[in-house]
Amino acid sequence: MTEKKEFDVLVIGGGIAGEESALNLANQGYKVILVEKDLSLGGKMIHLSKVFPTLDCAACITTPKVSETSRHPNISIYTYSEVKDINKKAEHSFSATLVEKPRFVTDACTGCQLCEEKCPVVVDDQYQYDLVGRKAIYVPFSIANPRIAAIDIDNCSLCGACEKVCAAGAIDFSMEQKESEIHVKSVIIATGYNLFDPTLIPRYGFGQFKNVITSMQMERQLVPTRPYNNVLRPKDGKVPDNIAYVLCTGSRDESVGNPICSQVCCMYSTKQAQLVMGALPMADVTLYYINIRAFGKGFEEFYQQGKGMGVEFVKGKVGKIEEKNNGDLILRYEDIESGKVMEAEHDMVVLSVGLQANADYSELFDNVKIEQDPFNYVNQVDILTSPSATSIPGVFVAGTASGPMDIPDSILSAGSASAQTAGYLKGGAK
Repeated sequence: MTEKKEFDVLVIGGGIAGEESALNLANQGYKVILVEKDLSLGGKMIHLSKVFPTLDCAACITTPKVSETSRHPNISIYTYSEVKDINKKAEHSFSATLVEKPRFVTDACTGCQLCEEKCPVVVDDQYQYDLVGRKAIYVPFSIANPRIAAIDIDNCSLCGACEKVCAAGAIDFSMEQKESEIHVKSVIIATGYNLFDPTLIPRYGFGQFKNVITSMQMERQLVPTRPYNNVLRPKDGKVPDNIAYVLCTGSRDESVGNPICSQVCCMYSTKQAQLVMGALPMADVTLYYINIRAFGKGFEEFYQQGKGMGVEFVKGKVGKIEEKNNGDLILRYEDIESGKVMEAEHDMVVLSVGLQANADYSELFDNVKIEQDPFNYVNQVDILTSPSATSIPGVFVAGTASGPMDIPDSILSAGSASAQTAGYLKGGAK
């Protein structure tokens, strides 16, 4: 590891918060290195259908942001890369190791996807949340940036079919992991969140009953780049006409270690319900909820809009889901208003999974320790006057790395992080 790179700011995470932070600083003339562990910029937002409460196209918002970030002369982007061993040397001085993982496809790739057509290996597509398959060599998704293929070497059969058809000669099986040393004056953590794993609640049947899916799997069925031509239930390809949403799956639940509200589940479920009714006008959609938390600008009106469209809201705690022989599902729930245990039959159930901390950031630092809050998010040491400050001077946090929040709040958080970083670099805010 001999190569050394120097920048003003290291931004860890290429989602909406990381991009906003990087752009704000780059526009002030600072040299920024943006490191994203995935194959493309965009984070989770780039995979969404629409945003609430306006129902604007999510990709239409984030794709220009991704493009602006990738073209900015003051931003150096490393996708499919990670940072480790961050050392605080002194004030305004950090060193770290940048790890660039091999794609086995060079930048000469044109994204034509002829290699995908010839590849004989099919595995689950993580970008479609395992609803369909992809090839062992693949462009991650249609609006990926950079639009360069990658080889899933763990599943590749090494048959050479992709190499034979690649007119650009971009396939390179000799590529190896590359490490280099970087020096920066400040760090922004924008590592985002994880989605709750519903297999931790076995009584809901996720992983056992094919017609029990997560909210992100439903989201992918509603986007223009959806895996199917219509909303379908996975077990038999039937178009569902009676869909249930189970809110607070993995949120406000001490038994799974996440007692806090995820803030976005009520509204994204209401959004999806409206979109489903647009896609399937004859479908019945029921939301089982504990409390509706419509706290943001326009959220209450959006909730009322859903009710006006015919979405049924049932105040009830779902205790168990069972499957019938035909794949339909029986929900057993406590009706909170009557206090009675009741049952309802649906042909597909969507688990509105909550947000959880992505605690990967805690392993980033070598000679200093960053504080975590009680829920494993980055601790905001002065949330009222310096909301982006962490326990390490010169290290700031943006977006959902500090806690659950929606997209507008993530952008505001990124603005705070970039402003405080700029102040720190100028010798002001710590």
